[in-house]
Amino acid sequence: MGYPVSRVAALAGVTVRTLHHYDEIGLLVPGERTAAGYRVYTDTDLERLQQIRYYRELGFGLDEIATLLDTAEPREHFRRQHRLLLGRIKKLQEMVTAIEFAMEAQKVGVNLTPEERFEVFGDFEPERYADEAEERWGGTDAYAESQRRTSRYDKADWLRFRTESEDWGRRFVAVMDSGGSPEGEAATDLAEEHRQQISRWFYECTYEIHTGLADMYVEDPRFTAYYEKIKPGMARFLHEAIHANAVARS
Repeated sequence: MGYPVSRVAALAGVTVRTLHHYDEIGLLVPGERTAAGYRVYTDTDLERLQQIRYYRELGFGLDEIATLLDTAEPREHFRRQHRLLLGRIKKLQEMVTAIEFAMEAQKVGVNLTPEERFEVFGDFEPERYADEAEERWGGTDAYAESQRRTSRYDKADWLRFRTESEDWGRRFVAVMDSGGSPEGEAATDLAEEHRQQISRWFYECTYEIHTGLADMYVEDPRFTAYYEKIKPGMARFLHEAIHANAVARS
């Protein structure tokens, strides 16, 4: 079966002019011609055109393509193209990941490289909470203030925050291990320190906001898991300590 040049152009998504050029340089010469001299492409020609389009998409020049098509079996072309496409997909995925990272970092104000983020946060991912935080508090002064502050933090700032948080966590766990009550002075003092830490690093954390956060620690499985990973029972203990501290000090 033969195909006229206009039909091949439509099928392949190329222009008639492109096909004429391929014919002129010998890259794709129609296998047949009509009695009137018009180009007619065969099924074999269409297969070659498909290979040309694949290689063009992969960035090969016309001279390179001509050499490749004339020196290798069709099956080898598919293997090579498959390998090259997988490489391109991998590169594109890396680019997508980098762009997504930049978007999320901008959203949560964490301007760190992936390596720095892992060093600072480990497997904790701040962006997992970014959408919810924006939905809950996006129009508040506290949210705007947190975004303003964190946008200026660098790796050293986040490492200081992590060190401070880990030290607080060890002391809070020590209170739990000692058998103290969440309403006791030691626990509520640390709850107050927790509130002040938020105020110092992110936004002015009122007692109302702090107790709201405490409720999230036991109602939201993600926050619960974060504290339970430090010590089983910590989310509930901290929740009660924060509420007791708010009652005692507000």
